[in-house]
Amino acid sequence: MPIARVVAVSLNAVKGQAKLNQRELNLLAGYGVQGDAHAGTPLRQVSLLSLESIGKMRARGAEVGPGSFGENITTEGISLHELKVGDVLALGERVLLQVSQLGKRCHDRCAIYRRLGDCVMPREGVFAVVSVS
Repeated sequence: MPIARVVAVSLNAVKGQAKLNQRELNLLAGYGVQGDAHAGTPLRQVSLLSLESIGKMRARGAEVGPGSFGENITTEGISLHELKVGDVLALGERVLLQVSQLGKRCHDRCAIYRRLGDCVMPREGVFAVVSVS
């Protein structure tokens, strides 16, 4: 069975911008990523996108990487977009992420969409709430 892994963690205190890659994140139960613009929201405390999804946009000519789509956690080896609301992901031994939303509605088109006419985050991004075990 393949094992999924976290390949990057990112945050930004400003909404609507790419996230900046970090060495680590401080995930707070019921809150999200400390210092991130989306922390404290009820359903979208943490955002996730797979490296495979990012690869789809790279194949279309986008110069993107982890954090470019505003995701806090970039994974590899798991089809995040196939998860269901309520599914739980374990990060390490104590942190749990419960999927709260699949995809998102983009009110304003991001720079990636304006350049390529498409963005993968609305279809394949996943949002979760944080708890600890």
